[in-house]
Amino acid sequence: MKQLRTIILMLLAVLLPVNIYAAEGVSGEKELDIPEIVMEHLADSYEWHIATYEGRHLSIPLPVILRSEATGEWHVCTAHSLPKGFFFDETHHGKIYERLADGTAVRPIDLSITKSVAQIWIVVAVLVCIFLSCARWYRKRTEKSDAPGGFVGMMEMLVMTIHDDLIKPAVGEKHYKSYAPYLLTVFFFIFTTNLIGLIPIFPGGANVTGNINITLFLAVCTMLAINLFGNKEYWKEIFWPEVPLFLKAYPVPVMPVIELFGVFTKPFALMIRLFANMMAGHAVILSFTCVIFLGWSMGTGFGLGLNIFSVIMLLFMNCLEVLVAFVQAYVFTMLSAVFIGLAHKEHEA
Repeated sequence: MKQLRTIILMLLAVLLPVNIYAAEGVSGEKELDIPEIVMEHLADSYEWHIATYEGRHLSIPLPVILRSEATGEWHVCTAHSLPKGFFFDETHHGKIYERLADGTAVRPIDLSITKSVAQIWIVVAVLVCIFLSCARWYRKRTEKSDAPGGFVGMMEMLVMTIHDDLIKPAVGEKHYKSYAPYLLTVFFFIFTTNLIGLIPIFPGGANVTGNINITLFLAVCTMLAINLFGNKEYWKEIFWPEVPLFLKAYPVPVMPVIELFGVFTKPFALMIRLFANMMAGHAVILSFTCVIFLGWSMGTGFGLGLNIFSVIMLLFMNCLEVLVAFVQAYVFTMLSAVFIGLAHKEHEA
């Protein structure tokens, strides 16, 4: 309890001057719109916003790469120097559109390096550094019986836990080796992305796994792994399952339709589960952060009370999100492994 009380007092000491200044800055301005602030931070963007001071935004510009639908030319610029005819459409979540000569607005081919893309590159760089350092230790060890310690030992424990206790029993003894590299990559990518996303300052803070486009891509990869390499027993269970004839042929093939529908609902469930859980966690943390500023704008009494409440809840939510970061990576990998295992069902005599 003494350690927790000390941490809370230290956080209050750090946040108090900032919040008083923030309260003075927002006085006389429009009311704090918490939903708008939360959605703005959750959304992807064409620049990496770091801080705001006296109305000025400190941001890292990211390359915007566009192909004009009118001329066919490619443009490389930043969000603050868009070519003529291009504009941000706030009704479409701030995406870039192009105004054609007839007045219509169209979406050009957009290959921009957005905040989420930059965060993915950072995650990839972190993972490459981690696993190359682990591989270097294994190359340098003199005896095969030497057990790694420290960080390398922790990584070996985590890899073997996912490999031996999750992938191997879920996929099956016969086929797990073919899918282990993909499933391990998915686990560590999601886990590392979730952890870095909890860092409130650059190079973290991007809501990557809370972006449905990212979770859609991961779900599609799993769907391809399931259906492209499924054996004949898997497809037989879909189109000609072991049920009475009237359920699979006459008058309506009910069971084949349901089973075929399940081919798409399985990856859809993976996509929505990861997206919704991670977006909700980020939204709650941002909301409690905004409550601090909202309290100070209402007066010193409200500020002190809401400050203490928000700091406690922020500590709790951040600790909970560290656990959620692992659980969501584990669940996505586990369900992917189970679905892949079902695609390699053996014939029952």
